[in-house]
Amino acid sequence: MRALYRAALREDAGRLCDIRRGSILELAPPDMPVAEAQAWAARLTLAGMEQKLREFEVWVAELDGAAAGWGAIRGHRLEGLYVAAEFAGQGVGAGLLDKLEERMRERGLLSVHLEASPNALGFYLRRGYRSTGPQIRNGAWPMVKEYPV
Repeated sequence: MRALYRAALREDAGRLCDIRRGSILELAPPDMPVAEAQAWAARLTLAGMEQKLREFEVWVAELDGAAAGWGAIRGHRLEGLYVAAEFAGQGVGAGLLDKLEERMRERGLLSVHLEASPNALGFYLRRGYRSTGPQIRNGAWPMVKEYPV
């Protein structure tokens, strides 16, 4: 199944919030304690997603007309990447990351920076990212992927 990538719309906020919450609750464990995933997901709100849509460049991956994942960028930072649990392992995250990296390279950026949650660390390592320091206070790992000049 081939994904379609498009810029997020304001009316996507509810579905994107649901994708993020479901991804955290269903895909984070066992790499993250269930209580920690629940606490993280509990902090997510529709208003927060609407704010993200205003402040970041957000892209949606669609499969058969349904939003299957989304990612956000700003400057040289990847600010989030989430895939709906029912689409996990189908290449949605990898394809979306490729799209976001392409957008950044088109702007002449030579690196992408992010903070990977423990459950996403392996995904980013497999995609050519490297850790740039120890795990930080919120449990995330700072990472970078650099492109040749």
